[in-house]
Amino acid sequence: MTTTAAAHVPMSLRPPVLPLREPCDRIAASLALVRDCVPVTCRVLRAGESLYAAGDRFQWLHVVHAGAFKLVNGAADGREQVVGLQFKGDWLGFDGIASGRHGGSAVAMDTSEVWSVRYDDLLRASAREPDLARLLHCAMSREMARDRDALMSLCTLSADARVAKFLQQWAVSLAERGLRTDQITLRMTRAEIGNHLGMKLETVSRALSRMERDGVIAFCGTGRRDIRIPDAGALGHAAATLQ
Repeated sequence: MTTTAAAHVPMSLRPPVLPLREPCDRIAASLALVRDCVPVTCRVLRAGESLYAAGDRFQWLHVVHAGAFKLVNGAADGREQVVGLQFKGDWLGFDGIASGRHGGSAVAMDTSEVWSVRYDDLLRASAREPDLARLLHCAMSREMARDRDALMSLCTLSADARVAKFLQQWAVSLAERGLRTDQITLRMTRAEIGNHLGMKLETVSRALSRMERDGVIAFCGTGRRDIRIPDAGALGHAAATLQ
């Protein structure tokens, strides 16, 4: 773990954050703004390691610098639900602000790096840097929009459409970060995907098999976690029309 002390950079010398149209540029500018405004602690986690767990005391917010995380909520009877996926530029830890304790866990899906900032430091920096305050508000707004869209999908889409939209959103997240989308590696098991989408493992497997049969996707290798997407438009069409 390493800590980087923030060097104050005048706002006039920083690249803009909000006006940027390309998501990749926006994410890079957002990371640069955080690094310039507050002390950052860098941490690398391996697949399966938790950044924080449900019940942990809230002191830090985290922004993903590399890799991917799944957000997991638990119930009193031991059941767990994958409630979100976070990629480079996304924030982790907002759930702990209200109560002072994290309501769920953030688990690395592959080797990942996060930049952690103390919440108190972030508040002080936001008070003197309007761009940083706007960045945080936009990040929170995106989280609320994702939650709304996830609930809408769960309530209105068929099983096949939910799986197609899940793959489409994963590919879009990669594209926004300048990564290839013609082939993606699912960092989740079929059971985890089903848990996230509110369906059984067998239902996920059947939906993927039907999309393979229809030529929307193709599996690469024996593990069936590497998925080739011949035409992203066809995948988007499937997500929109499979009712």
